[in-house]
Amino acid sequence: MDRRTDDPALLARTAEGEACLVGRIAAGDRRAFEALYRAYFPRLGRFLQRMTRSSALIEEIVNDTLLAVWRKAATFDGSSKVSTWIFAIAYRRACKALQAVDEPVEAAVDEREGADADRPDWQFERLRLAHAVDAALAQLPLAQRTAFQLTLYHDMSQAEIAEIMACPVNTIKTRLFHARKRLALLLDGQLEERP
Repeated sequence: MDRRTDDPALLARTAEGEACLVGRIAAGDRRAFEALYRAYFPRLGRFLQRMTRSSALIEEIVNDTLLAVWRKAATFDGSSKVSTWIFAIAYRRACKALQAVDEPVEAAVDEREGADADRPDWQFERLRLAHAVDAALAQLPLAQRTAFQLTLYHDMSQAEIAEIMACPVNTIKTRLFHARKRLALLLDGQLEERP
């Protein structure tokens, strides 16, 4: 067998490979599940971090999601990407867990390398802007925040987000429109470049 199709960790790097892994998981392949788990645990954690601040709840939702993937792998029909299918499961599980609570979040600052990365004034400014964006995102309704973060942080199409959130594409367009409009108001004057 070709090394690329035999190594689950390599398969987890492409959409076609992920679909192959789900097929192997449906057949009970624990190595395939482990590879998919390792690939998705951090992604789902970042996604859920913007829905809740509770690390314990995030971990519980991620584990519930991936357990559902293990149990329901045979139901994956390939009509969507594996990532869309998994994020849809995570979104539904998170909505159930957060049904009574829509708490604001604190997201980690994106640490980027650059020529000015060591300058304290730039570090402070980057941190200030990250907190301003996070605070603004936290003020959005959950549905708008989720649609916006799936677009921005997970590079998903509106059709994929509609599938994840189980609503029409036009609803996603409306949510994104209102999210952008609200964020623009909330961040007015805060994202200007400073000397």
